[in-house]
Amino acid sequence: MTSKRRVLMLSVASAALCATAGGALAGGFALREQSSYYQGMSFAGYGTTGPSISSMFWNPAALSGAGAGFTSEAHNTLIVPESKITGTFTPGLLPVPPSTTPSGDIGSDAYIPASYIAYRLNERAVFGVSVNAPFGLSTKANLNWAGQFYSRTSKVSSLNVTPTLSYQINDMLAIGLGLQIQQLKVRLTSAIPNVPGFPSQILEGNDVGFGVTAGLTFRPMDGTEIGLGYRSGISQKLDGNVITPAGTTGIGADLITPDMVTFSVKQRVSDGFRVFGTVEWTNWSRLKAPRVYAQANGATVTNLQFNYDDGWFFALGGEYDVNEDLTLRAGAAYEISPVDDAIRSTRLPDNDRIWLSAGASYNWSDNLAFDLGYTHILTAKSTPINISGTHQDYNPAIGTFNGSADSSVNIVSASMRYNWGGALPRPQKDPVRGY
Repeated sequence: MTSKRRVLMLSVASAALCATAGGALAGGFALREQSSYYQGMSFAGYGTTGPSISSMFWNPAALSGAGAGFTSEAHNTLIVPESKITGTFTPGLLPVPPSTTPSGDIGSDAYIPASYIAYRLNERAVFGVSVNAPFGLSTKANLNWAGQFYSRTSKVSSLNVTPTLSYQINDMLAIGLGLQIQQLKVRLTSAIPNVPGFPSQILEGNDVGFGVTAGLTFRPMDGTEIGLGYRSGISQKLDGNVITPAGTTGIGADLITPDMVTFSVKQRVSDGFRVFGTVEWTNWSRLKAPRVYAQANGATVTNLQFNYDDGWFFALGGEYDVNEDLTLRAGAAYEISPVDDAIRSTRLPDNDRIWLSAGASYNWSDNLAFDLGYTHILTAKSTPINISGTHQDYNPAIGTFNGSADSSVNIVSASMRYNWGGALPRPQKDPVRGY
């Protein structure tokens, strides 16, 4: 195949991949599901100290609440999304047929593990390590659906290991710092409109990058705790390929994952009842439109048109100690998506969301405890998708797609916490109830 023909095919493929990548890296790209304990409160108060050391993911200073000796936790979350897109594809300049074939359920069930260990070095210092998947996405539409030229499948996966150290300065203030080591993998496909049979084009890449976490906890008075946490963005220099029937071309792309600031509050109302709150800001707007380039000569293959707004998350929850072994909790949250109507794509039709959650913890023994959390996420019905005119994904050669999406998510999470050097933290004794 001639070099000119390969460049022509890559150009058409790249234009479609602009929409592919933009839709993939939406609000759903970041995974909040890092703790079964806080899942039950819609992640309200997740940056404060408590029985679970999983709070170290959002605020490394919260690790100061770990018990004596060695503590380990294993959290396991099953995410069951449902998202269906219906609409009309109208062809542009290329000779492809119109279509109204629905996407089917593009959501893919996902298992998200998270592990934490902590070792108390002395009365003030605690060392810990967390292993998480902070970013992830998996979607798959019907092969020949109406929007196939803008998206078919997507898969984003990550592995993040963060060694962390917290230090209790005094009774009121603790600080923490951690180093992030993260692997990120991306694989995106869509149909090629100018090749008979519409085979898939594939963009794939991976990289290992580094970042930091930092935070503090502050107790201004007895029963009140404030947590402030920061997770930095990570520079990921993706190394991979664009694969089409014309051949394989080595590509690179430089992007920085969004950094995140969290503010959490815990307030004891009574010895058996506590309320929690969280405000989270995620710097999605920093993604802008990173360039994908050919490794051979540095020529631009495409620009990934993210151009997102920043994301916001607000949560409120509470927990009640039924007795010294059983705690019940619940919470609700509202999430403002970084994706709005002007840039929404078929890859992941993200929108603002409402979280409704419930959960429980049970202390099996002094050393062993279990957590269970459930969340149902609601989004606006008939979320609009309009890829035409000035939409950043629109390619006049491919055509327009106008439709809507209906989505919801169910999440179930369970964890086990074990302390090898002493008893796990328990609710304070309530003198009124006498347990």
